[in-house]
Amino acid sequence: MVDEKKVPSGFIYFFGAFGGILFGYDIGVMTGALPFLENDWHLQNSAGAIGWITSAVMFGAIFGGALAGQLSDRLGRRKTILLSALVFVLGSILSGISPHNGQYYLIAVRILLGLAVGAASALVPAYMSEMAPAGVRGRLSGINQTMIVSGMLLSYVVDFLLKGLPETLAWRLMLSLAAVPALILFAGVLRLPESPRFLLKNNQLVEARRVLSYIRSNQEEIDSEIQQIQETVKQEREGNQKVSLGTMFSGKYRYLVIAGVGVAAFQQFQGANAIFYYIPLIVQKATGHAASSALMWPIIQGVILVVGSLIFLMIADKFNRRTLLTVGGTIMALSFILPAVLNLLIPHANPMMIVVFLSIYVALYSFTWAPLTWVIVGEIFPLVIRGRASGLASSFNWIGSFLVGLLFPIMTASMSQEAVFAIFGIVCLLGVLFIRTYVPETRGHTLEEIEKVGEEKAVLAYEVGR
Repeated sequence: MVDEKKVPSGFIYFFGAFGGILFGYDIGVMTGALPFLENDWHLQNSAGAIGWITSAVMFGAIFGGALAGQLSDRLGRRKTILLSALVFVLGSILSGISPHNGQYYLIAVRILLGLAVGAASALVPAYMSEMAPAGVRGRLSGINQTMIVSGMLLSYVVDFLLKGLPETLAWRLMLSLAAVPALILFAGVLRLPESPRFLLKNNQLVEARRVLSYIRSNQEEIDSEIQQIQETVKQEREGNQKVSLGTMFSGKYRYLVIAGVGVAAFQQFQGANAIFYYIPLIVQKATGHAASSALMWPIIQGVILVVGSLIFLMIADKFNRRTLLTVGGTIMALSFILPAVLNLLIPHANPMMIVVFLSIYVALYSFTWAPLTWVIVGEIFPLVIRGRASGLASSFNWIGSFLVGLLFPIMTASMSQEAVFAIFGIVCLLGVLFIRTYVPETRGHTLEEIEKVGEEKAVLAYEVGR
């Protein structure tokens, strides 16, 4: 039970988003650990094994996001985050003590770890959006992205600092140290309050009012928000609907579910994690130098991501979500497509050209698609389906991440890196088209107002289809 003593709003927002550190650390840590693991277990000619070891976390996260969505609707956001932190600690330690050449063991343990990573990716946006006032929800929810990229940068720095150790010890320590931020998360979440929307949904009015007093400025604002949430909850109970996959894709919710899940899927199918997982190997293929000597490049990418996330915090609620996603997606597409075009026009161009364009991609991704995906996932789904819909969106996000992580080394073994990234560039353009066609603007609207927009779109679509 959370202590009755008032919890500062800054503490709530910080540790509410801290799960992103776990998400980010494990995205990044294999980038540096993989070259050492590859040498230690002699996997240089095993593209499939490299892909599976790297992407096993994402495979587990597919199911972790969906499972966490259901658990959070039953147990609450807070308890489910605590559970995921404990699983993360266990998975990190088990990864570090893998038996030599235990490929299947490591893959299985990293799938377990993925359950916790997927849970964090689903729960943090939902929790932050339900705690944040509408006017600053983009900025506060963007803290999640800052935590994710900070976790990635932390893992890159740890990898760089440990690179001088013997190979077998280096990669084991890199993976095991992920348990440290997980323990910090667990300690912090012990003091966090439950989401007021979850509390009101479960008839805990007094507790919900107390939590809102921590994070809202005056009594009038608290009363107004409670009334809005109660009206939504009442409508949902009168509907007497059981939440299922069919419910989420029924006429009333379909428009917003497709929008939220689609944004989450496109974010990963655009190929960003091919850079984050494999940048040392990309540099190795471009220059011919050993990947283990290219561990400064992940740090450079990590710094770009952190700076971009801080830029997003400054502009999050000043520009429309759709505008930022459109501009970002278009420039990201060009950053992927231009190297392939230039490679055709100038066959003997500097091979590091592709790394420069990838850095441009990362810069735009860092303050558009990377943070806004989780802002939209956190705010676009109606309350009655928010937990499970967030879990579904997270699962689709991780399906994309898993396939990119698994297939990238296989694809680059059979075609040029420029051609592979050009394919991702086309996906970026399709993502922009999806934003312009299916995703409503959510900036500055309460969660209840967004839900009403979805219902109106559903009614309009039904009338047009008659």
